[in-house]
Amino acid sequence: MRRLAKAIDGLDEPAVEKIAKDQQEDPFQVLIATMLSAQTRDPVTHAASTRLFRVARTPRSMAKLEVARIQELIYPVSFYRNKAVHVKQACEQIVTRFGGRVPSTMEELLTLPGVGRKTANLVLILAHSSQDNICVDTHVHRIANRLGWVHTRTPEETEQALYKATPRRWWPVINLYLVTWGQNVCRPVYPLCPQCVLVDVCPKLGVTKMGKLVRQ
Repeated sequence: MRRLAKAIDGLDEPAVEKIAKDQQEDPFQVLIATMLSAQTRDPVTHAASTRLFRVARTPRSMAKLEVARIQELIYPVSFYRNKAVHVKQACEQIVTRFGGRVPSTMEELLTLPGVGRKTANLVLILAHSSQDNICVDTHVHRIANRLGWVHTRTPEETEQALYKATPRRWWPVINLYLVTWGQNVCRPVYPLCPQCVLVDVCPKLGVTKMGKLVRQ
């Protein structure tokens, strides 16, 4: 983790991390951006979130938008039709059930439409400064298994295994480090193993073909 901390310095951070910093860790914008980010490339997520927040920046104002308008603003994120419905429904519930404030517990966050453990964990880490959560997306799941930290089949299994396999002090930044590394070096296909800072300690589990060394 110390090697990765140094290696990711200067690389583009994940879109939700950027939004969290730009908006002073606003829980609502972190929540919505994370909902939009699922199976969507970071530039698309960032652009869609920016368009949406220009029009509505609070749960109340977003709950008033028509689903069709939300679809228009967030297109072309993956599954934009379903996400638009979930965004509107989640905002309505935040207003009616939580007084317009994004809940700050895992149990309450998971009751919102379209919110799973990945989203809830990231909101707790980025917006509520939790030191007790690990956010696991596909990058974290893949890399943790490649490194041999865990041997799991799903992101949900990976999250629970990482609580046992990693020191608590690293939990809040595992997502930031591994997602950044996964987008730039430890890619899903043809990972750039020759230029990886972990090449000497990584067993490369599941890697069958590597990408070529990129000259700096």
